[in-house]
Amino acid sequence: MLEQIARIRCLEERTRSASAASKARFDRRGQVLPRERLALLLDPGTPFLELSTLTGYRLDNPDPDKSVPGGGVVAGIGWVAGTRCMVFVNDSGIDAGALQPRGLDKQLRIQEIALENKLPYMQLVESAGANLLAYRVEEFVRGGNLFRNLARMSAAGLPVITIVHGSSTAGGAYQTGLSDYIIMIRGRSRAFLAGPPLLLAATGEVATEEELGGGEMHTGISGLGDYLAEDDRDAVRIARDLVGKLEWNRGAVAAVRPILPPRYDAEELLGIMPLDHKRAVDMREVIIRIVDDSDFLEFGTRYGSATVCGNAMIDGHAVGIVTNNGPIDAQGATKATHFIQACCQARIPILYLQNTTGYLVGRAHEEAGIIKHGSKMIQAVTNATVPQITIYCGASFGAGNYGMCGRGFHPRFCFSWPNAKTAVMGGEQAARTMTVVTTAARKRKGHEIDEKRMAELERKIIDNFDGQMDVFTTSAHVLDDGVIDPRDTRNVLAFVLAVCRDAETRKLQPMQFSVARP
Repeated sequence: MLEQIARIRCLEERTRSASAASKARFDRRGQVLPRERLALLLDPGTPFLELSTLTGYRLDNPDPDKSVPGGGVVAGIGWVAGTRCMVFVNDSGIDAGALQPRGLDKQLRIQEIALENKLPYMQLVESAGANLLAYRVEEFVRGGNLFRNLARMSAAGLPVITIVHGSSTAGGAYQTGLSDYIIMIRGRSRAFLAGPPLLLAATGEVATEEELGGGEMHTGISGLGDYLAEDDRDAVRIARDLVGKLEWNRGAVAAVRPILPPRYDAEELLGIMPLDHKRAVDMREVIIRIVDDSDFLEFGTRYGSATVCGNAMIDGHAVGIVTNNGPIDAQGATKATHFIQACCQARIPILYLQNTTGYLVGRAHEEAGIIKHGSKMIQAVTNATVPQITIYCGASFGAGNYGMCGRGFHPRFCFSWPNAKTAVMGGEQAARTMTVVTTAARKRKGHEIDEKRMAELERKIIDNFDGQMDVFTTSAHVLDDGVIDPRDTRNVLAFVLAVCRDAETRKLQPMQFSVARP
């Protein structure tokens, strides 16, 4: 587990180093690096939950030693002037902030989180835009969702605040234009639908970047910009001052409860969860290392015992927990359905700790109604009225991924441990299934069975499955919100549960339209 964690930290450091390598160029332009801008924006000493750090890994470059993950975006939830915000930063230290593989999916996901959790949305924009050499029409069309979401956030009463640190061109100009508050920087900000080269090619008109879309023009003539800053630091100062003046937290009262830490050391989580998903583990051992005072009140202990449900507190937040010690049977699915509905009745968030190879199969289980009861569990998860949070702790195979609120079921937050495996089934099971099917088909046609060829088919299938199920692949495709160190699980859960609590208590005044510029 420690080796897996070290590999993830190494990849994250590779991205930071790649961006920091541009420091001399930023210094010459009188700018600060993207992550330095982020550090200036956030309240000192407060936590920042960075999301989806492995986005695009090996999709930009198949060589694992050269791939730079992150999708060209730094994003996460942090405190700005005492307000919890979603923060989006173009990592312009890498390829001038051009959109990287899966960067679009990452942006759409963080917008979804901001909307669902009623978080102000802050953008630190500086991007060369899309890579025209790698143009894909489907990304252009899907990219419209970015702008739609900005309008939805504004209409929902969530302020969208943007600092234009550099270029914001073509479609990216609407990323700026659809903001409620826009801060521009003298001599650095650029926002236009067509830059000088495209303008010349399309119309023959000659104009400089400053004339077309500079900060002084937009704050003094077009009205696109609201504030004109002198440099990056001044722009961040204005943004922080603005957030403070919005008094976003007015009326919020934090509950005060005595909080006792777990009685068992979180360090032990590294050894409790095996890297081999075939090895059994008692998930209660995980639970008592993340909940307050290691106090877990289990629900229905004698019925469907492989499925573990119960109530606990995490950093003072009430939570219902659903997990599994192996496959899910009909009784376990029934119990989980009951418990999920009870949590909704009590308005308690639900935490799913995924560790299952799926729903049990076989004649006895079909007779017991596994399809019917599994479907009830999936219906309960789909229609739950409380925040749901998912952590992939071990195996997440087959419909077990769905019944335990996998990413496709839109949990508020979804994180993975480094050892997690996600697939429709295990590679060996998939290979064996295809071998049986292929052998039967060849026998029906009167063909001979080539054992060597069948062995090669099995190995190919196993390699294909094994190559896609680990977190370095799933997180690269933004199938979670990031990979976390198991020892940080309690802190991460405390953070996101507070985000969910604030969202539930915040009363917004939605508008028919988003804020329109003058």
